[in-house]
Amino acid sequence: MSFREEASDDGRGDLKKPFLHTGSWYRMSSRQSSSSQAFRDGTVSVVVCVLIVCLGSIQTGFTCGYSSPTQSGITSDLNLTTSEFSIFGALANVGAMLGAIASGQIAEYIGRKGSLMIASIPNIIGWLTITFAKDASFLYMGRLLEGFGVGIISYTAPVYIAEISAQNMRGRLGSVNQLAITTGIMLAYLLGMFTSWRVLAGLGILPCAILIPGLFFIPESPRWLAKMGMMEDFETSLQVLRGFDTDISVEVNEIKRAVASASKRMTIRFSDLKRKRYWYPLLIGVGLLLLQQLSGINGVLFYSTNIFESAGISSSNIATFGLGAIQVVATGVTTWLLDKAGRRLLLIISSSGMTVSLFLVAVAFYVEGIVSEDSRLYSIMAILSLVGVVALVISYSVGLGAIPWLIMSEVFGHFIAV
Repeated sequence: MSFREEASDDGRGDLKKPFLHTGSWYRMSSRQSSSSQAFRDGTVSVVVCVLIVCLGSIQTGFTCGYSSPTQSGITSDLNLTTSEFSIFGALANVGAMLGAIASGQIAEYIGRKGSLMIASIPNIIGWLTITFAKDASFLYMGRLLEGFGVGIISYTAPVYIAEISAQNMRGRLGSVNQLAITTGIMLAYLLGMFTSWRVLAGLGILPCAILIPGLFFIPESPRWLAKMGMMEDFETSLQVLRGFDTDISVEVNEIKRAVASASKRMTIRFSDLKRKRYWYPLLIGVGLLLLQQLSGINGVLFYSTNIFESAGISSSNIATFGLGAIQVVATGVTTWLLDKAGRRLLLIISSSGMTVSLFLVAVAFYVEGIVSEDSRLYSIMAILSLVGVVALVISYSVGLGAIPWLIMSEVFGHFIAV
C-alpha cells in the first residue's frame, strides 16, 4: 500500500492534492529530452526554479522596505500621527505572524507551489488597497494583508528551495532567498527616491504578479509529491530538476526511504517533545528565528530614513539606498561563504558584530542627546551612528539574516507533520 493510499484510509488523503499540477509538458520533455535542451543541465533547471520562487522573497523585502522612504509622504497626505504610522509599519509583522501560523498546513495540503499562489493573492490585494487608500483604515487593512502573504512566503520559499536543491548546492541556493529579500528592500529604497508612496505601492504588485504565471512553469517539490504518493509526478519532477541526462535512481530511492520512514511517525504528541531527536532541532530552529526577529533589524530597515535624519544626515534617502545596496552585497558574499565557512562560524561572527554595532549606535544617540548640535562631538557622534547602522546591517547579512531560514528549512523541511 502506498503512502497516498494510507493517507486516504484515515480520511485526510483526499484533502492533500497539488493546487498547481506539474503539467503534462514535463512528462513529454522527460521522454523526449532532445526537444528541451535548456533542461538537460540540472543546475540550470534548479536555478531557474529558485529565481522564480524568489520573486516571492523580493516581495517580502519590498514590504519590509516600503515604510522607510514613504513615511513623510503618507503622514502628510493622510494626516497621520507618528503613532498611527508606527501602527501601519507594525501591522506587516502582525499579518506575517498570522500567515506563518497557517503556512505549514497550507503548504502540506496543497503543495509548495499552491501555497505560494495563495500567498500572492493577499499581497496583490494589499498593495492595491494601499495604492488607493483614503484614510488610515485602508492603509492598515492593506498592510495586514501584505503581512499575511509574506508570512506564508517566508516559510514556503526556503522549504521549497531546500527540497529541490541537491545536497551540495543547498547552502548556496538556500541563501539566495535572503539575497532576494535584501534586493526587494533595496528596490523599495531606490524607487522610493523617485516615486510617490501611491506609485511605489502600485509597483509592489509586480513581484507577485510575475510569480503567479511563473509558478505554472516550474515543478512541484519532488519530496512533497513523494509524500503524497504521486510517484510518477515525483520522478518526473526530480528528473526535470536534475537534468534529463542525469541518473536519478539513487536519489529516488533515498527520498522514498525518507518518506516511508516519516510516514511511520506521522503523529507527534507533546510527550514526544521530551525526546532529544525532537526538542533539539526544534530548539535550534525556533531559537535562531527568535534571535533573528528580536535583534531589532526590522526596526532599522522599516525606519532607516528617519534614523538617518535623526542622526543628522542631510541626504537621508540616498543614505538609505546605500544601506540597502550594502546589504545586498553583504548577503551576496554570504551566499559564497556559506558552504565554505559553515553555518556556525558565520552565526558567531554575525551575532558578535551586531552586538558591537548596536552598542555603538546606542552610545552615539545617547551622546547626541546631551551635547549641543554645534559641537564637534555632535558631528562625530553622527558619523559614529551612521557607521554603527551600516555595520549592524552588514553583520546581520553575514549570518543572522540568511542562516536561520536555511537551517529552518533543512531541519523541518523533511519532517513536517501531516
